[in-house]
Amino acid sequence: MEVSRVRALRGPNLWSRQTAIEAIVACSESERAIGDMEAFETRLRARFPDIDLPRPPGLEEPRSLAHILAVAALRLQTQAGCPVAFCRIARTLEPGIYQVVIEYVEEAVGRLAFDRALALCMAALRDESFDLGPVIAELKSLYEDVRLGPSTGAIVQAAVRRGIPYRRLTEGSLVQFGWGRRQRRIQAAETDASGAIAEAIAQDKALTKALLASAGVSVPRGRCVEDAEDAWAAAREIGGPVVVKPLDGNQGRGVAVNVQGREPVMAAYAVARAHGSGVMVERYFPGHDFRLLVVGDHLVAAARRDPPQVVGDGRHTIAELVGQINQDPLRGEGHGTSLTRIRLDEIALNTMAAQGCGPDSVPAPGVCVVLRNNANLSTGGTATDVTDHVHPDLAASAVMAARMVGLDVCGIDLVGRDVYQPLTPETGCFVEVNAAPGLRMHLSPSFGTGRDVGAAIIDMMYAPGETGRVPVAAVTGTNGKTTTVRLLAHLCAQSGACVGMTNSDGVYVGGRRIDTGDCSGPRSARNVLLHPDVDMAVFETARGGILREGLGFDRCDVAVVTNIGIGDHLGLNYISTVEDLAIVKRVIVENVAPTGMAVLNAQDPIVAQMASGCPGRVTFFARDGRHPVIETHRAQGGRVVFVDQGDLVFAEAGAETRVELAAVPLTRAGRIGFQVENAMAAAAAAWAMGVDWVRIQAGLASFVSDAGTVPGRFNVFDHRGATLIADYGHNPDAILALVEAVESMPARRRTVVISGAGDRRDQDIRRQTEILGDVFDTVVLYQDQCQRGRGDGEVLALLREGLGAARRMSRLQEIHGEFLAIDAALDALAPGDLCLVLIDQVEEALAHIARRIEPRGEVLDTMPAKEETVRAHAYP
Repeated sequence: MEVSRVRALRGPNLWSRQTAIEAIVACSESERAIGDMEAFETRLRARFPDIDLPRPPGLEEPRSLAHILAVAALRLQTQAGCPVAFCRIARTLEPGIYQVVIEYVEEAVGRLAFDRALALCMAALRDESFDLGPVIAELKSLYEDVRLGPSTGAIVQAAVRRGIPYRRLTEGSLVQFGWGRRQRRIQAAETDASGAIAEAIAQDKALTKALLASAGVSVPRGRCVEDAEDAWAAAREIGGPVVVKPLDGNQGRGVAVNVQGREPVMAAYAVARAHGSGVMVERYFPGHDFRLLVVGDHLVAAARRDPPQVVGDGRHTIAELVGQINQDPLRGEGHGTSLTRIRLDEIALNTMAAQGCGPDSVPAPGVCVVLRNNANLSTGGTATDVTDHVHPDLAASAVMAARMVGLDVCGIDLVGRDVYQPLTPETGCFVEVNAAPGLRMHLSPSFGTGRDVGAAIIDMMYAPGETGRVPVAAVTGTNGKTTTVRLLAHLCAQSGACVGMTNSDGVYVGGRRIDTGDCSGPRSARNVLLHPDVDMAVFETARGGILREGLGFDRCDVAVVTNIGIGDHLGLNYISTVEDLAIVKRVIVENVAPTGMAVLNAQDPIVAQMASGCPGRVTFFARDGRHPVIETHRAQGGRVVFVDQGDLVFAEAGAETRVELAAVPLTRAGRIGFQVENAMAAAAAAWAMGVDWVRIQAGLASFVSDAGTVPGRFNVFDHRGATLIADYGHNPDAILALVEAVESMPARRRTVVISGAGDRRDQDIRRQTEILGDVFDTVVLYQDQCQRGRGDGEVLALLREGLGAARRMSRLQEIHGEFLAIDAALDALAPGDLCLVLIDQVEEALAHIARRIEPRGEVLDTMPAKEETVRAHAYP
């Protein structure tokens, strides 16, 4: 078995809406049925007893080693605690080659599980040893390291339940919710509304005490100290037991409570100083330790925290009892679990010594030994929910404390007898105010009811009904994608919205290009959704990006499919037919929001069939208003767009809106058929996105398909009385559409300049010149700068073969170099002629054309001279 490629599909994809690992796996002839061989299954189960090997539904052939690999990779993840359930295996047209797909929730864990599953399968195949235990432990450890902690995870889960999209910005707990202008961010339980000043105040315990005291909130008496001797002096000033803690500590580190006597105070000072920039000594207030959680203007949770302790049984030492408690699966290291393991550190040893015992002591049955005087969960304490018992006045005091510091999410530490009474100096005091408080004790308390505090934080960040989303349109198809995307973005911008757009030319925000190159993939889409200025987003969504990584968004409001035909790249990545290509393209339709709209070409049967997979509504468009799909859908009250008597007609449930084609420059008064379809698709999408008709009509009237607006998409120039058209079309369907447009434009003589991309199928390259030869009087062939894997002259030979199959005779010229070919065609033009240039280097070729059609002497031609080879032929 060989693995040739492993990809991470990070968004909705060809196989599912879940994130997944996709691998190409080659199995030998014997490995294709190995799953049904008893000896192999016995060896496999000996190494992985918990593996389940069901026969996939509908699978009639024997199970291959690729099937076993997928199941093993999925099962290893579940053993590590990952909530995954989906895997799939698909045969390709090549014998023994499979596409293996396994769901993951954390990419690093999914990749590692796949690698370890591969090692397991090979060990069983070769009858070699495989130690499962360390592998499971490795996966568990990695999952704990990379997954979101319980606090951040609870907030993210609450957002997901409300349909709010999220994206982790780092491997830690920095998370963005929402898109564009509606985005918000959190770091653990701290939101982007928590100012740096408020956080600094919370870290300065002395300043916090002063602010709370000024608001009439009960706080403990005490002060900051300079050194150990000063700590003892402060303790004497206070009188009685004290608390010694770091001035800017957190999570209970370095805190000692109920400390009395010179030596214990000085020892506590040393521990506290090691955990902070300064030390504070305060009066010790007897009572329970409570944590109050304030979110916005509300107290949303409260818990009593009890310090770590053991209860003797007369047989085990304290150390052994602690070991037993730490065996609880709810306890772990750090904050990834509900509780933290108890540590027998210096503070625990001192606390035990004060009770006359040590780690090796054996407490009598029923005797409770406290291991720490502070009750933080991070030091091994437990929590009991008391939210329903908090007195309203105490809750109001907590909210006031949070407001005094300036925190929107605030954890307040209260020491007092109980929470049933208002806060007074006699009943208790607030000892700390914490930014980014831990949420574990409220989510999963040791005792009592868990509180959905993650939802409280999300509800504070987003008002009811808000999802943090901006309207998103995705456009795909074989041809017309870029023009439709640019026109749709133009229509959306008419309302004053800042539109983020991706296409094969770059990334644009508010009309300004911020990235160049082919940006029709998911990474560019995600970057647009990160931009804080974006109000609406329009994405060209190419086949390659969907296959390579999935979509860059979880769902869209509008999905546009222009057409499906014999386009680019058939035969690559196991996409061999138009039907295969349609399965890829329909991914955007399958991921339309339930309230969204798919805009589909009714005249393309494959596209029209995608309507059945759309979770939302459907708009059909076609030039022919009598098309059966249009008439049926309209009769059912659905939205349709068609052409009637020189108008674009937008109809729904008996209502119509008409736009004269003569007022849509893109279509040249309706003569350019494929541009009419692009205009219909874009206008229908804008309609679905809520753009009003006044702005849609204004946008259609003001959009011009020139080299500056839509470079390389039917750009028309006038040159010495001749018409010059520059277009990037490089597949048979695009050529057919261009030929239809050219034939609608009168011309004395027609010339075409064309090359072919080397990464297309032979038959697709031949077909282009076969189509062109039937229409053009002269064909100028040139060789692309990059042959994309083809040998020198190979593409030109295929183009010549296609021209030989044309029905009419065309004059042929062959020129080495795109710009020289353009020059030759332009030099031969006479008034009334038409020349179609199928450009390869879009920006460079358009710049060259612009220089040529400018008056001589005004523009200096700086192109280097190139050797030109011209051959003239006549082909029947």
